[in-house]
Amino acid sequence: MQSMEEMIAAAQKAAEKIQTQMGEAQAKLDSIEVEGQSGGGLVKIRCTAKGRILSVNIDESLMKPEEKQMVEDLVTAAFNDARDKADRASNEEMQKIQGGMGLPPGFNLPGMG
Repeated sequence: MQSMEEMIAAAQKAAEKIQTQMGEAQAKLDSIEVEGQSGGGLVKIRCTAKGRILSVNIDESLMKPEEKQMVEDLVTAAFNDARDKADRASNEEMQKIQGGMGLPPGFNLPGMG
């Protein structure tokens, strides 16, 4: 039978392993790229699964002063599309990692959710 000290040490080691894996997961999320679009591809936004914006591409056909409001709306829609895709990619990656650690799906680690 394990002593209390051995159980505490094992729990600390497990917690450190989880922290390391979660740190690696956060770094991986910043390397996964997604693209959001609107206006049938007239506006494209690339970002990481962590939500960092990498680029914004606006088709030159929209570059007219009278199209300003529409361009702003399309950029907003493309950002939201990119954010949704980033969230989905992030959730999928976290489920893989949690499954690999033997945690139940949807388990929220403190500070990682």
